[in-house]
Amino acid sequence: MKISCSKNDLLYGINVALRAVPGKTTLPILESFLIDASDSIKIVSNDNDMGIETIVDGRVEVPGKIAINARIFSDIVRKLPENQVIIETSVNYKVRITCEDSEFVLNGNNANEFPDLPRENTENKITISQFTLKELIRQTIFSIAANDANAIMRGELFEIKDNKIKIISLDSHRISIRNEELAFNYNPCKVIVPGKTLNEISRILGSEKDEMVDITFDKKFIKFAFGNTKVISRLIEGEYFNVEQMISSDYETAIKVNRNDFLNTIDRAFTLTREGEKKPIIFDIRDGEMNIEISSSLGSMNSHIYINKDGKDLVIGFNPRFFLEALRVIDDEEVDIYFVNSNAPCFIRNKEGEYIYIILPVNINR
Repeated sequence: MKISCSKNDLLYGINVALRAVPGKTTLPILESFLIDASDSIKIVSNDNDMGIETIVDGRVEVPGKIAINARIFSDIVRKLPENQVIIETSVNYKVRITCEDSEFVLNGNNANEFPDLPRENTENKITISQFTLKELIRQTIFSIAANDANAIMRGELFEIKDNKIKIISLDSHRISIRNEELAFNYNPCKVIVPGKTLNEISRILGSEKDEMVDITFDKKFIKFAFGNTKVISRLIEGEYFNVEQMISSDYETAIKVNRNDFLNTIDRAFTLTREGEKKPIIFDIRDGEMNIEISSSLGSMNSHIYINKDGKDLVIGFNPRFFLEALRVIDDEEVDIYFVNSNAPCFIRNKEGEYIYIILPVNINR
């Protein structure tokens, strides 16, 4: 094998593929990239749950394949001069990397030992813009359960029906829901995508509204194809929670509040919390204003902001981080929040139903 490409193009491909190289594995070959120069130059990574294949612009002079340690290879390329890089293999899987006056020789591995990515499938397919998918992930990913024993809570539900996609994430304290219209009608289906996969995809996706992503999936795997890259991931098997039964349109208190004022006030209160110290932020809701207070081992804060209120006065407590994370991903200037009582979840949602954030309250002692 002999290929040549610019350092910048090669480094971009490496950075994309690194996202599927495992930190620890019992299968050493997975610590490698597969460089496949059969026709174009492809860099492939695979951690057995997620695989990435990305095409690098360059020239194939002699076709071939080689597996090479991903971390060492990426460190070397990162430190090369800004010029053309030549990679060629010789007997015994030796890999020579040259750029200007620099030359490295690394020990590679037999490409046949590198596991194939899962087969591609076209059982179901939707198309969505990279910008929209990136936003949908950003506005929901924060409420998955990172280390829960229940694998379903470590993923997000993608539900497609007609020309709409609904994405849901949850942990034991909150639920995030985003609804978005698609350009076409599709067959109804539901899949649970691992949060780890979505986190990595959101870091690769661009922000252009006219750049699209093709998403194809069956019962076990999902593929995201965009630009010169495709990401294939195992799905989480099982039945997702019936979130619809948790959503209520009933309320006894509703407020409309400036999002920035509310966010900044909670953020100031959050500075008085220690990690692991579960001190609630308390909302005392009255006509025309909401008093916000917190008391912890570090000190206390008492502040108020102006609101429009409909319904009863209410005193209720929450984990401040949950409110912060929801408010940070909402783009509206004002937010509507609905409360049933001091022991029931509150709902942050807009009238169009594009987003719903459900947050459970905590007990307060006053």
